[in-house]
Amino acid sequence: MNGKFQFFGARAMAGLRLGVLALVFVVVAACATNARVGANAGPPDAAFSLPDSTSAVQGADFRIAPLDVIDVRVFGVESLSGSFQIDPDGNVELPLLGSLGAKGFTTFQFARQLERLYGEQYVQKPQVTVRISTSFGQQITIDGAVKSPGVFQLRGATTLMQALTLAGGAAETADLRRVVIFRQIEGKRKAAAFDLVNIRAGTAPDPTVFGNDIIVVDGSQTNTAWQEVVRSLPVIGLFMGIF
Repeated sequence: MNGKFQFFGARAMAGLRLGVLALVFVVVAACATNARVGANAGPPDAAFSLPDSTSAVQGADFRIAPLDVIDVRVFGVESLSGSFQIDPDGNVELPLLGSLGAKGFTTFQFARQLERLYGEQYVQKPQVTVRISTSFGQQITIDGAVKSPGVFQLRGATTLMQALTLAGGAAETADLRRVVIFRQIEGKRKAAAFDLVNIRAGTAPDPTVFGNDIIVVDGSQTNTAWQEVVRSLPVIGLFMGIF
């Protein structure tokens, strides 16, 4: 009798172990999925990956800044459509409406504003789209093992790989498996490390960069002030607090 109980007890323990292993597998898979999502820091991602002081370089969340050039399209009304530059004070001259404040609006918000204003007097149920064709309000800093480190203007939607070309590409001493983006998120400085080799191979997503991001490529010429943080981060494409 005791032997039967021991047998069934052993089977129960084996089943429990399998259940625990299955749970661990699910958790690890979920973490891996989250890592892939977090690595692509574009608009579809979780809000925690978005910076505080700027929005994505393109998309409905992008905020209009002085000297930006915006494309306005009023469906079916070519005379009201075109490209317009924001002046240094953040205003823009538009057909029929005159000077309007545009600074700080997202492209989506400004489009809804134009629909309301045109709809009040000029166009029945207007459909308006707004996008930023040239941005002068978005800058990124690229440092570390790149050929020409410095501060660069973003011109439309830009990924990490595209951003590095602004700095002339990686230097010969670069560690392409450790490229870090520093970003201000929810009032805290955070960072995420990416593997450029996998990104180039198409096995990892190429994340969108944002205005005010700092990109550091690890390598022997990387400033020692960066190295401690850059080399301590796990290369999983998730933003985490550093200081």
